[in-house]
Order: sequence, then C-alpha cells, then structure tokens
Amino acid sequence: MNFELPEEVELLRQSARRFAEEKIKPTQDEDEKNHTFRPELVREMGELGFFGTVIPEKYGGFEMEHGFLAAAVVSMELARVSASWSLPINMQMMGPALTILRFGSEEQRREYIPKLVSGEYFGCFAMTEPNTGSDVASMKTHADKQADGSYVCNGQKTWISNAHVADAGLLYAYTDREAKPRHRGMSAFVIEPKRWDGIQAIPIEEKFGLYCSPTGELIFEDAKLPATALLGEEGKGFKICMSQLDGTRLSCAARAVGLGQACLDASVEYANERKQFGKPIGDFQMVQAQIADMYAEHEAAKLLVYQAALRRDKGERATRETSVAKFFAAEAAVHAANETMKIFGSYGFSNEYPCGRLLRDAKSYQIVEGTSNVQKMIISGYALGRRS
Repeated sequence: MNFELPEEVELLRQSARRFAEEKIKPTQDEDEKNHTFRPELVREMGELGFFGTVIPEKYGGFEMEHGFLAAAVVSMELARVSASWSLPINMQMMGPALTILRFGSEEQRREYIPKLVSGEYFGCFAMTEPNTGSDVASMKTHADKQADGSYVCNGQKTWISNAHVADAGLLYAYTDREAKPRHRGMSAFVIEPKRWDGIQAIPIEEKFGLYCSPTGELIFEDAKLPATALLGEEGKGFKICMSQLDGTRLSCAARAVGLGQACLDASVEYANERKQFGKPIGDFQMVQAQIADMYAEHEAAKLLVYQAALRRDKGERATRETSVAKFFAAEAAVHAANETMKIFGSYGFSNEYPCGRLLRDAKSYQIVEGTSNVQKMIISGYALGRRS
C-alpha cells in the first residue's frame, strides 16, 4: 500500500498550509478574542479550489481523482491553524454542494453548486432542534404542502453553523407527520434564508469554542418554500440526511486530526524549550510518555481518515470507516488537548498560549455530526453483525 499522497493532493495540501499560515494565523489571536468571522477568507478558499475537490467541472469544481482525500487533507491543514476556519469545507462542499449534486435536480445543481464552490454563497445545513440532537427522526419542524405545490414551513433549528450568514442551505423537515415508521415522512429542501419570507436567523453569541465560526438559530414562521425547493423526493429526507452525514463526518474527522497535529506541535516545541530542574521538560519520561501517546494516536487517527476518504474515492459509501475515523479522531483530539494543557502547566491556563483554544475547539468533535456515543452505536452495529 502506498502511503504517499498523490501529487495533485500534495500540491493542494501545500496550498492549504500556505493559506492557513499567511491568511488565518496573522490575525488569529485578535479574531478569536473578538469572535470575528471574515467572509473574504471563505471566498479566497473558493478561489483556491478548496471547495471543488469532489465537484464536477460543469458545476464549478474540478472533481479530482482523489477528491475526498484532498478534502480531508485540506481540512487537516486548515484545522491545524484554526478549527473555526476548517468548517467552511463542510458548509460549502461536503454538506450542501455534495448533497445537492447527489440528490438535486439539474436546475438546483446549476443554481446553487457553482455559487457554493466559489464562495459567492455561504452555505449551511439545518438538522438540530432544541429537543432533537442525536435522534434526528424526532425533529418537529414540518413543511405542509399547498395546492400550488409550494410548502409552508414552521419550526426551529438550533446550533446551526453559518445560520445568520448563509445564502443557501439544506433543511430537513417533515412533510408527512403521520408516516410509519416516522422517519419516512421526512423530506429535504434547499432554502435561501436571507431571501425567503418567514425565515429568521438569530446568532448564538455565547458558546464554548469555535469562536470565529458563526453559529445561530433558524426560525420558520409560515415560511413559504417554493415547490422547486424540494430536494429529491418527498419522504426521502432521512436517507438524504444520513448520506450527507457520511460526507460531513469525514471532514469532521479530518479536522480533529488537524487539531491533534496543532496540539502535538505546540507540546513538542514547549517541551524542548521549557526547563525545569536544569533541563528541558522533554527529557523527563512522564512528558515523553504524554507526547508518545499523542503521537501514536494522531498517526492512527490520520490513517483512519485516509482509509475512509480513499474508500469514498472508490465510490463506496464507507459509513463504517467514516464513523470509526470520526470517533477515534475526536477522542484523540480531546486527549491531545488535555495533555497539551498539562504539559504547559500553569501557562496552559493562560490565553497567552493556544492550549485553552485547542481544548475548547477539540470538544466540538465529540458532539457535531453525531456524538461519540452515536458513532459507537454505528460501529458496534457493524461489529455485531447488525448492520451491513
């Protein structure tokens, strides 16, 4: 097995590394402090091709042979500098654009995908509700079909990345509240939150981490969705949602790997510089053991992400491999962030160093795109032979 990145992927990785170092890092401390979202950075990512790796040329992408691997590698490089600024890979490509490509009409593809890939439109996807997280089928938001074929939508979505900046996104809602089993009544829509009446976006100002990534609520009050907003067929929303999660979870796993690399980089540098008892703390076996654990887990997480991405590039759905990668990478990132905080000691508790940001951002990976417990359910289902 060849563990070297293909040349086109390596070139894109280098481009992502330069972008992160030159465009994100210089203002990172200030942006984190002020919770600043910079729209121009998303558009620059689009210009560099970060959102087109799995999208055909006819829709503005360049559909690389190893497009999913490329998306994962770009996510890693961006997250190594900023977890907040690796999120656009999901908001633009792995979420809305890829899902519209797979299930949308030709009209929807031509209308939305090029704008998401270029960064002209900011994307989002709306699943989570105040009382609906891991149990996606329990959502209450509903879209009732009207005589003219349009839908009237009512409900509330929360913890939606890009909620108040998104130009287009995916919405999951029930079109048949009496369906048995219940999830067969769910449908998917492509929406334009800024343009359509009855959709209100409210920012969530206080949160634990991901300070430079906009998060908010979407409230639907008799919002009229045109007939053309329906994505795929009525009643196929749950299937579409699960398919979307296979893509966004892969990117999430890759972002966790990138953050783990940031923890490792910071810990190694500090362990070689900080002296106690007359020598660098990296000379002490307990610190060496911490770094060895971080390094081994990081390498394993990276290979799991590569495996899932390469299976997707072969045309496989790779749900099992993606869940394994997402679970392991998330847990490894949190462990790495915890160990980094301990290696830095009291300085880790200071905002002068990145430890606090890394720990706050790492915790998100155990939650978003399906919690670690949900990933365990999926993985154990395969291991026990109850999923195929």
